Amino acid sequence: MEIKVMKRVLDRNRDMAEQVRKQLKRKNVSMINMISSPGAGKTTLLEKICGHLAGDIRIAVIEGDVATDRDAQRLKKYDVPIVLINTDGGCHLDSNSIDKALTEFDLDTLDVIFVENVGNLVCPSHFDLGETFKLALVSTTEGDDKPIKYPMLFREARAVVLNKTDLLSHTDFDREIFLADLKSVNPGVPLFEISCRKDHGLDEFMEWIRAEVINHSPV
Repeated sequence: MEIKVMKRVLDRNRDMAEQVRKQLKRKNVSMINMISSPGAGKTTLLEKICGHLAGDIRIAVIEGDVATDRDAQRLKKYDVPIVLINTDGGCHLDSNSIDKALTEFDLDTLDVIFVENVGNLVCPSHFDLGETFKLALVSTTEGDDKPIKYPMLFREARAVVLNKTDLLSHTDFDREIFLADLKSVNPGVPLFEISCRKDHGLDEFMEWIRAEVINHSPV
C-alpha cells in the first residue's frame, strides 16, 4: 500500500513539474535546484552567487526551510526577489509549492531562479521541481562517502560543488576516495572544489554558472 501511495505522490509531482518546466521555458528562465545536507553551505554559496553575478544576470531565489526565515533574511541585502517556502517539518520541496512560488515573481524580468532546497540528500533528489538542472553541494566536513551512499543525487546533478576545502587538513576527508566514487556514479560530471569562507575556487564556478544561465535552452 505504501509503495502505491508513494507512486501516486511522485506521479502527481512529476505532472506539475512538467507544467512548471513548460512555463519557465516559455519565459526563457533557468531554474537551478540546489541540494545538500544541512550545513554544507548552500546559503553561503548563494550569498557568493548573488554578490558575484547579480549585476550580470537577473537572479531570484526560492528559499526552502523547515521552520524559519533565517536563510532568506541573509539574502535580503542583495536586493534580489526572494520567496520563502516553510515546509512545516517536510523534508523537501515539491513542484506544487514551486508552482505557487512562481506566481510571486515577474518571470519576464528574470534569467535564473535558484532554489535552495531543504537540507537533505535523499528526499529532494526524488522530487522533480521542474528545474533546469540539479546542483549537488557537499562539504569536506561531512565525509568523503556521499556520492556512493546517495548516488541518485550525484547521478542526476549537472555539476557537483565540494565546499570547505580550507578545512581539509582538519578532517579525515579522503579526496581520492571521493573522486573515485563520484566518477563511478557520474563520470565526467564537473566538480568545483571551493571554499566559500576563504573565496577559494569561486571564479571558475561563477563563470560556469554564468555560461549555463546565458547559454541555456530550457527543456
